Amino acid sequence: MSDETSYHMTPEEFRRRGRELVDWIADYQERVGSLPVFPQVQPGEIRAALPARAPEQGEDFDAVLRDLEKVIVPGLTHWQSPNFFGFFPSNNSGPSILGELLSAGLGVQGMMWATSPAATELETHVLDWLVDLLDLPAAFRSDSDGGGVIQDTASSATLCALIAAREQVTDFASNDGGCDGSIVAYTSSQAHSSVEKAIKIAGLGCNNLRLIDVDDSFAMRPEVLAQRIEDDREAGLVPAFVCATVGTTATNGLDPLPEIGRICDEEDVWLHVDAAMAGTAALCPEFRSIHDGLEFADSYCFNPHKWMFTNFDCDCFWVADRAALINALTILPEYLRNEATESGAVIDYRDWQVPLGRRFRALKLWFVLRHYGAEGLRFHIRRHIALAQEFASWVDASDDFELAVQPPLNLVCFWHRAGDEFTRQLHQRLNASGRLYLTHAMLNGRYTLRMAIGQTHTEAEHVERAWQLMSDLATELAEGDS
Repeated sequence: MSDETSYHMTPEEFRRRGRELVDWIADYQERVGSLPVFPQVQPGEIRAALPARAPEQGEDFDAVLRDLEKVIVPGLTHWQSPNFFGFFPSNNSGPSILGELLSAGLGVQGMMWATSPAATELETHVLDWLVDLLDLPAAFRSDSDGGGVIQDTASSATLCALIAAREQVTDFASNDGGCDGSIVAYTSSQAHSSVEKAIKIAGLGCNNLRLIDVDDSFAMRPEVLAQRIEDDREAGLVPAFVCATVGTTATNGLDPLPEIGRICDEEDVWLHVDAAMAGTAALCPEFRSIHDGLEFADSYCFNPHKWMFTNFDCDCFWVADRAALINALTILPEYLRNEATESGAVIDYRDWQVPLGRRFRALKLWFVLRHYGAEGLRFHIRRHIALAQEFASWVDASDDFELAVQPPLNLVCFWHRAGDEFTRQLHQRLNASGRLYLTHAMLNGRYTLRMAIGQTHTEAEHVERAWQLMSDLATELAEGDS
């Protein structure tokens, strides 16, 4: 119980309870693989187990931990389970968790250099490190005209890039007078839904978003993009923004950046590249071809919180011309004015994002990079890709399952040859078993299972057991239907 005279947790109690909670987290990570990956609860069940009103008197921390174990844990989808193969991973790791703890403990507000100089300069430095580690264009380094910033998610990065593109194409008039309905944006039919949301928020309107057809590998067709831009110009519209994807959500499809980039360069259209999931693969030299053509990009992002063992939220976003982004987003009320800002010698990251306030996200990323080192990160990325390719080979050799598309990296898309309804029922049984978790996509009108292999602690044994379970349950389902 807190000190009755102040109600605050004392440093002594914090120290004791903090150790208990770190032990609890460590124990959780050790046992998470044995827990049902998907919760066996019904809608409303968690709320029904909680008191209707907040407590009037403070409660003992032991009671909180008991309810955590009794009420909360059974209602979780265990994203950190080595048997989690759904969506894309949202990884954490020991050093990342400790970095997040330190960020919370320091409690600094990093909206400007002046509000915490180390928070700003560490972020700039770590983003420059990643330019080198991923072999990104030198234009994205802070010692050029560009630079990087940590956003919460790729959704925010896309929105910021779109706003910068909107202002650039209107000579910053749309910030003053709003959009007139003439600005057009383009992305593939397989792009993330955040592009459409950004179009809405930025005021362009969904009718001005062109979804470009894809080829057999589910990658954007550049010739269709070029034609749509030409058609829009002839109609008196203003093409302003293209979002290309390196690693689409449904299939990990890789849009052809060299061809798309040349079109954007010739048409003077902002090119944003979203590599939220797949970008981490470029830590390994043998996979850097996914970024071929990135020299044409005006902006780029990837999520260390997906596949680089850095807990959510952490999106790294770079621009080749930071002035375009800053001029589109900057507002300087009197209460934010300070000598360092007025000098122009510092970066104020509040001008690189939508919100004013900023968490110290760079700490956890710094901890991860220093703990693993480049070679440690490469080891795990290579292992995940190898496991996925092996799993794909089992599907390819199977009489019952079939690949929907050849996997470029660590996502395998497949279906059962018995058809959509069979695949859907198999999917339900797999997730209901609690022994693994998969998500699905619709590809060419077919119900498709997605096997994303990238969770921090996933090993060969987990992938092998998943394949065996799929095969066994498919056999049971087929025999039940016969």
